Amino acid sequence: MTQNADHDSLALARRTWKVLEPYHGAVYFSPEAAGHYADLGVDARTGYFASRSAALGAAPADLVIATFYNFNPQVVRRAIPAAWEAATPQQFAAARLTGIDTTLRRILGADVSSPALARAAELARSAAEVTLPHPQGRPLFAAHAALPWPSAPHLVLWHAQTLLREFRGDAHVAALLTAGLSGIEALVTHTATGDIDAGVLRTSRAWTPEQWGQAVQNLRERGWLSEGPQLALTEDGARRRAEIEHTTDRLSALPYRTLGPAACAELRALARPFSLAVAKELLPWAVHRLGEEDA
Repeated sequence: MTQNADHDSLALARRTWKVLEPYHGAVYFSPEAAGHYADLGVDARTGYFASRSAALGAAPADLVIATFYNFNPQVVRRAIPAAWEAATPQQFAAARLTGIDTTLRRILGADVSSPALARAAELARSAAEVTLPHPQGRPLFAAHAALPWPSAPHLVLWHAQTLLREFRGDAHVAALLTAGLSGIEALVTHTATGDIDAGVLRTSRAWTPEQWGQAVQNLRERGWLSEGPQLALTEDGARRRAEIEHTTDRLSALPYRTLGPAACAELRALARPFSLAVAKELLPWAVHRLGEEDA
């Protein structure tokens, strides 16, 4: 493959993943899912850790910390293994699926039965199934890949994107580790790119201001961040962060490269309205990323 062709395939992978990501991410902000976790006797944050890690079985806290990577270990330890005393992993997995089913039906309405959604589900499943023979080094992906496929098209599309997302996520963790970034340092450098507000990442991952400040200082001493009141990458930090993203794209491109440019473009066109509807309802910060059609 030529350098230009490789660049095009990586761009294809990133573009297609980004369009479908809100469709998966809805489950983390779903009031219906949170309600089902409450029915099992836990709060929304504990339900998040338990439902996403449920595919691993009754995982100990250290395994969840390892695979989720960028959360404050203390908040994980407050949730796990206490969650398994409230309900089984199978119950949490069922609550998650039921929750997203209800959420998608509410937001999309009659579109859950549309030919467009059925075709999007078919394409996304084809892409996701390419990843199934490649679980090596991807523990969170492998656990979700072992779950049964749902039958309803809107859930097939959601499960397919879940697999593609965890396939990419495990690769991203590997790239971050290789670059020498801890979980909180990964968040700080992500914030420094300007893609997302520091407060959103810090509070959602339960890091204290003191821990955040120490990570910022450590990164400045290592040459990743510039001095000054604004959180900004140095030239070297920007280069290294770009290398992380490039490595993640490279390790995640297989399903999209196999699906091909035309089918990926079709999938993006079909899925964008569904992702946009979900984002407007539950992930408003993601809306601007979905507004533009492919050039």
